[in-house]
Amino acid sequence: MKVLVSVVLLLLCCVSLIKAVTVKSCPEATGSLLQTEVEETVTLTCTTDGSIDQSNQELQWFRNGARVNLAEENRMYRSSLCVQPVTKQDNGVIFTCQLKGDASVNSSIEFDVQYPPDLNDTKQVFVEETSDVVLSCDVRANPPVTLVWKKDGEVLDLTTGSYKTTNNGITAELSIPKAKHDVHPGTYICEVTSPVYGIMSRTFTVTVKDKVLRFPLGPTIAGVVVVLCTIVLALISRRDKIIKCCKRN
Repeated sequence: MKVLVSVVLLLLCCVSLIKAVTVKSCPEATGSLLQTEVEETVTLTCTTDGSIDQSNQELQWFRNGARVNLAEENRMYRSSLCVQPVTKQDNGVIFTCQLKGDASVNSSIEFDVQYPPDLNDTKQVFVEETSDVVLSCDVRANPPVTLVWKKDGEVLDLTTGSYKTTNNGITAELSIPKAKHDVHPGTYICEVTSPVYGIMSRTFTVTVKDKVLRFPLGPTIAGVVVVLCTIVLALISRRDKIIKCCKRN
């Protein structure tokens, strides 16, 4: 029994010696993860507990390991950090508060910034027949979105070989190689579905124009040069006859 009491007292003594800092947020985080949205304001507050020496209570903030500059009066015992406004670049960022004199005494919070893709607009696209065209959509979002391409209100058949698609999670592209009058004109829609923000889209009105016959400047210049060279060489080869003719006259 005495041994058990001694162990308990020893554990309580060790616990009392543990130093700690605590980070709280407004809006409130779930554990160490704070869910917020772009353009919002987040306030982080870091405090020390009573186990830390009064002379060693200076605090430091770090954003993904990079130190954040603080006013002198915002370093001791209690320190606040305001993120305003929250941006897309803050998604996944970890803010850490620690004791200046003991970096092992710290607390962190990670940002989960939700935002929709930049869509809901219309673009006019003109392409010459037999030319290539690429339709692009910004699909970067948190949480990620699902995407479908449509043409004239119907889901686009991508098995025909008339189209090619790519999607790297940031930009989705629909490529139309060698556009044709009888196949490719119409209204194309890049439609995305977000579990948070619902359905959004970008509309492309594609017009296929007749191919313009452009003046072949390069070959024409080359032809003129050849003709001029031929004339000059012909004059040189007949210079004696030309000189005699001029003297007679």
